[in-house]
Amino acid sequence: MVTAIIVAAGKSERMGGGADKAFLNLGSRPVVAWSLLAFEKSADIDSIILVVRKDQLTAAKAVARMFGISKLAKIVPGGARRQDSVQAGMKEADSDTRIVVVHDGARPCITQEVISYVVKAARRGGAAVTGCRIRDTVKIVEKGITVTSTADRSKYWMVQTPQAFPFSLLRKAYAAVEAEKKEVFDDAQAVELLGEPVKICESEKPNLKITTSEDLQVAAALLKL
Repeated sequence: MVTAIIVAAGKSERMGGGADKAFLNLGSRPVVAWSLLAFEKSADIDSIILVVRKDQLTAAKAVARMFGISKLAKIVPGGARRQDSVQAGMKEADSDTRIVVVHDGARPCITQEVISYVVKAARRGGAAVTGCRIRDTVKIVEKGITVTSTADRSKYWMVQTPQAFPFSLLRKAYAAVEAEKKEVFDDAQAVELLGEPVKICESEKPNLKITTSEDLQVAAALLKL
């Protein structure tokens, strides 16, 4: 079984006005609905767990009903940190889960092709993440605003979601993170800390993460709304 955990429990601090970006309208549907529908339609996904803020549980249930998300197994409240929210979702995964796919609900441009790509990579051999090469020149600034040096951009990637893992591997990775009281920026970092390899699946299409109100306009253009 392949279980998708869609994480949409962030504080949306940069959105302003106390808004929850996951439930803002993007075209004809809330931001999180775009991700839910992509995973619903994916032949590679068997079950979906949605993680939202505690105060959005009722709204999340309404969205799932409105858009007919039949694969949705659970809606659970998230934690203070992203890693807490992911682990909350993992605890609710079916015991038959072999591959877990974690996706940011604030990335509405996700496609079924990318989902399939990353799941197949995880099936072939461990952790797999979606990402794109950095095209701009990268400067390193160690203090203040003065450039220290220029990095070799050929070595740098912008990592995105979805990220896919053997379920047992991600559970082991997060158990180690919690035992060592560490904070990680994404799920792949938890696996990296175990010394396990992580493969990047290059994404050719934009996979924008909604962070500010301006991002909604960009996402609408990318989705051709």
